[in-house]
Amino acid sequence: MITEVTGILLAGGKSRRMGEDKRFVEIGRRSLLERSLDILRSVFQDVVIVIAQDSPDLSSAVPVVRDLVADCGSLGGLYTGLTHARTSRVFVVACDMPFFSQETVRYFLDLRSEADIVMARLHNGWHPMHALYGRRCLPVMESMMTTKDLRIHRLVEHPMLRSHTVTAEDLKTVDPEGRAFLNINTPADLELARSIFANNRSRNDTFQP
Repeated sequence: MITEVTGILLAGGKSRRMGEDKRFVEIGRRSLLERSLDILRSVFQDVVIVIAQDSPDLSSAVPVVRDLVADCGSLGGLYTGLTHARTSRVFVVACDMPFFSQETVRYFLDLRSEADIVMARLHNGWHPMHALYGRRCLPVMESMMTTKDLRIHRLVEHPMLRSHTVTAEDLKTVDPEGRAFLNINTPADLELARSIFANNRSRNDTFQP
């Protein structure tokens, strides 16, 4: 159990493209929120859920906090989680990534010693919502929110922050099929995820998303 990093689950999206609250849509009879929370709680001693200021109340076995700064999207959620954390670093994941795993999380944690940010850059770009951040990021985040530059991946460009970039090649040993960074924004994404889950189950795959 990791004690020196806090697991942060961002669960405050608007779900506009999904058409329903995607936190509670199910894959294999478990909601996206439950799946994400179970993985984080299996790795981290401290876990916090961050929701938007205007999000409906959420009942959970772990602390739930609302964004400290309104209308700043995922950057605001990340800032809130890092501010509330009792540890100097956090691992952040969005609740719409049903196939992230203990293995991928621990891979990122193993790279944290010399980095303020550990973030993947894959064929489809940066993935700031499955990444590790340190407290040295907070002043930079505050500046970005003030100017409404809400692109989290811009943090890796800041000269005062140390970053480590994870590539697809790096991830082959822990995520060989490239599932961990699949996220669900639309009904089509949800059907794809359900299909992947069903195929794994039919093959008696031991993989547990």
